[in-house]
Amino acid sequence: IVLEGAERDGPVAFSPGQAVSGRVVLELAAAARLGALRLRAMGAARVHWTESRSAGSSTAYTQSYSDQVEFLSHRDTLLAPPDNGEVTILQAGRHEFPFTFQLPETLSTSFEGKHGSVRYWVKAKLHRPWSTVKKVKKEFTVIEPIDINTPALLAPQAGAKEKLARAWYCNRGQVSVTAKIDRKGYTPGEVIPIFAEIDNCTSRAVVPKAAIIQTQTFIARGTKKQKKSVVTSIVGDSIAAGKREVWHGRALKIPPVGPSILHCRIIQVEYSLKVCVDIPGTSKLLLELPLVIGTIPLHPFGSRTSSVSSQYSVNLDWLSTIPEQPEAPPEYSAVVSGPEAGQSLAPPCRSELGGILEGPFFAYIQEFRFRPPPLYSEIDPNPPSDNIRPRCMTC
Repeated sequence: IVLEGAERDGPVAFSPGQAVSGRVVLELAAAARLGALRLRAMGAARVHWTESRSAGSSTAYTQSYSDQVEFLSHRDTLLAPPDNGEVTILQAGRHEFPFTFQLPETLSTSFEGKHGSVRYWVKAKLHRPWSTVKKVKKEFTVIEPIDINTPALLAPQAGAKEKLARAWYCNRGQVSVTAKIDRKGYTPGEVIPIFAEIDNCTSRAVVPKAAIIQTQTFIARGTKKQKKSVVTSIVGDSIAAGKREVWHGRALKIPPVGPSILHCRIIQVEYSLKVCVDIPGTSKLLLELPLVIGTIPLHPFGSRTSSVSSQYSVNLDWLSTIPEQPEAPPEYSAVVSGPEAGQSLAPPCRSELGGILEGPFFAYIQEFRFRPPPLYSEIDPNPPSDNIRPRCMTC
């Protein structure tokens, strides 16, 4: 099976509502008697997991959970047997059977998880008389578009939390965190600028962290099974006792991850930004802000509701390349040679400038540009006169 758009048997991605076209290629080394060639396109979400339960001291049983949602089901006959019941004879060589079908308007993004998956594939079956059925299967990817240029995904997200640190029933003080991100929706490769304030009013140092968490939720028979994983994270500097740490847009880059799956009945993939503070002697302080990973990035001239930082957050990659100790700039003579420096300071040719800078204003610019700077001297060239009486500051 060859799908249009695929390169060298690589994966090809489609969008809901798009037409899928391709061909089934049959290579025959000799003439063959064939019955029928049938095609089927399928797409479904499936979940399955087991849980062991105890019913007493010596008895235990395993409970199984599974469910399935079908998104796509298409059948087609590419080579039909003759009406008289005979078989079709094809000569040796290469034979191609084209096909096309339409994807539904509502589909979930392809996904592979621990307890479930969303898969799409095309299968062809070749029936031959007095022989086994030849089968071939080709999987393809479907990506549900999620446009982050919507008011709901451009809205800023903010929150605040505080925690009282206790050890052996003693009050060690309070830790509070306030965090904000400029929008809810992002795409892989973008940078999330995190604005946060962490107040450490305890007697011990604490360490702030930030991470993007992926939560996979599988649903079957009214029961949920979740799997959480850390996509990426950063660690801040240790905050001493009684001190405050402020993040002025701390950059957290989103790695290549799958988009959010929000509208599937049995599988959901959600993301969140968690800002946590490790407090010695007690549990962590966690602040969670919701995220949606989309497929359509922010428009460069986005909605007015989006801030300037959100429109250019993707360009913050250069922050990670700044060295901790910047190098001293080179000498001017090491960059520009003597003839080049003289040429760069020479007045421009009027033929090149045309009539734009003609007139007295151009003369003023030239005079100002080439006027030499005053000579440096530690002696004031205009000393105050002794005849001038000092001004009384109280008068």
